Amino acid sequence: MARRQSKKKRQEQLIELVKERPFLTDEELAQRFGVSVQTIRLDRLELSIPEMRERVKVLAESAYGQLKAMSGRELVGQLLDIELGKRGSSLLETTDEMGFSKTKVVRGHHIFAQANSLAVALVDAPVVLTASAEIQFRRPVYIGETIFCQGEVISVKGNRSTVDVVSKVAGKEAFWGRFGVATIETWEGRQARTRNPEG
Repeated sequence: MARRQSKKKRQEQLIELVKERPFLTDEELAQRFGVSVQTIRLDRLELSIPEMRERVKVLAESAYGQLKAMSGRELVGQLLDIELGKRGSSLLETTDEMGFSKTKVVRGHHIFAQANSLAVALVDAPVVLTASAEIQFRRPVYIGETIFCQGEVISVKGNRSTVDVVSKVAGKEAFWGRFGVATIETWEGRQARTRNPEG
């Protein structure tokens, strides 16, 4: 009896997996299902599932409109989804400019910047600053690899939030960070309070 699952079953699982993890490439999907990349592409065509870049673009269009603390241009990486005050994720495609020419290793500040900007973006306030960061680089990231970053707000006390962020490459953890982020009063708010101290 053949171990490989039926086409119908594979396609049902493919639909669910792509809904759950839209950033997976055809290569990664093929590996998960134990089939060729061509088989996955044919499955996608039959099921009218767009390729990964298109899926990410659609997600990003709705997510960027929810940002409060920064504009989409200020976020490092491409926003995939966000639930303000709770969780979100972003994707960063690494390029030659981000790495060392000899080793092809991506410089750490790019990985940190993606995680830090996502942590700030998750807080439901117009002005948010990083107050502290505890970080660990778990493995090198190489030029050309795609970093999938997920953040979750784990506590809120007054104007301080704690956000945990994990960055992965091909499912393996590359970076972990715990960010303390603080909301501050806007310049306009301070001006208004100065003019009307009792208000």
